[in-house]
Amino acid sequence: MASLETTTNIHMQVQVRPSSVNQIKTQEPIDIPTETTTTGQFLRRLFKLLFYLHLIFITIFVIFLTLYGLIFTTRTRHFRPLEYYPPLLTAIACSATVAFIWQWITSSSPSKAIPVAFSLSPLLTCAVGVLLIYISSRVSLAAGVIAIVCALIQSLYGCWVSPRFNYAIRVLSVSTAFPPPKTTILVIQSIFVSILYLCLLVAGIGRATAIRSSWKALFIAVILLSMAWTMQVIKNTLLVTISRIKYMNFAFGIEIDTREASRDTIKHFTGSICIGSILVPVLGVVRGSARAMKLTAGDTDEFLFSCANCYSGMASTLVMYGNRWGFVHVGAYNNGFVQASSDTWEKFENEGLKELIDSDLTGSFCFLSGVAVGAICSLVSGTWALIIHKSYATEVSIYAFFIGYFMVKTQL
Repeated sequence: MASLETTTNIHMQVQVRPSSVNQIKTQEPIDIPTETTTTGQFLRRLFKLLFYLHLIFITIFVIFLTLYGLIFTTRTRHFRPLEYYPPLLTAIACSATVAFIWQWITSSSPSKAIPVAFSLSPLLTCAVGVLLIYISSRVSLAAGVIAIVCALIQSLYGCWVSPRFNYAIRVLSVSTAFPPPKTTILVIQSIFVSILYLCLLVAGIGRATAIRSSWKALFIAVILLSMAWTMQVIKNTLLVTISRIKYMNFAFGIEIDTREASRDTIKHFTGSICIGSILVPVLGVVRGSARAMKLTAGDTDEFLFSCANCYSGMASTLVMYGNRWGFVHVGAYNNGFVQASSDTWEKFENEGLKELIDSDLTGSFCFLSGVAVGAICSLVSGTWALIIHKSYATEVSIYAFFIGYFMVKTQL
């Protein structure tokens, strides 16, 4: 959750809140310190420009695909939009509804949300695997087997970390106890923006599917990468906004207007957010695979043990330069993302909190929540497509999963 990273970092940064500072409500944007490093400023401006250019490019690209499809494929019947689009649009509506409800459940009852996420995610993933195997195409069979294996891994992982549930519940309860004012408005706005963007991408995916070209796979891959990056940026924009509001209130007693904080985040922090939205998922996968490899290798085979240790050491070094806690420093101090991540991780090590951070389950909870909701959307849309047009069922199920996964991740 966004509040977890904020609570942890603020606790280390500000040990004593001045009692003489009164609560101040302001509608004006506060001064934002600027980073003095020329390289950092250049990278932030570069990635901010790249992100906006990529949004323009994707919009033009989808419009082009749509016009091309309307002009050149109107006489062909291999693509039926009335049977292709409704299941995916339903997935968007379903994911938005479930994401809002799940965010409310998580905030109001963490003691129920964590066990439910760890229990439902493997069950729903297994159900998706069964659906894909039932579709019986070559791609669906492979995807179904992968889904069932992933469900088994999730079940084993849930059993392994179950002793840490109580600690995770306490952390989540504290971090969500005092949300900033008008947080619900931010959540609704982010869901609305996500719905609009996902509808645009679904239109592009459908038209790319309609084109019988060797470039079809590349077109769809570009659209899915845009979905991943943009949804991560939306999520981390919320995180930085909430981090700044809570930091200023905790450290200085200043209550920043939520709308002004959101505008300041978009204006001043977008570059750092775009960089972090690429680094954090990539380095998270590297770190997770390193930990899994180390557990699998054990200490029986000397060669595997040494390789696992080497890979784990590399992952531990890389995580210093890109971790989700760095977004808090971005919001509080306007540091560049890499510098913010490095400073945050250094404080964890100096305070002896590294092992405590490693035992935190909120990251796993957010991931499994995304998987569970993605699986729900996949089951709904995949079953619908299977009934009305079986040849669309596999790809619709997969795209619906991504839609549900990223929609929920923006809210947690």
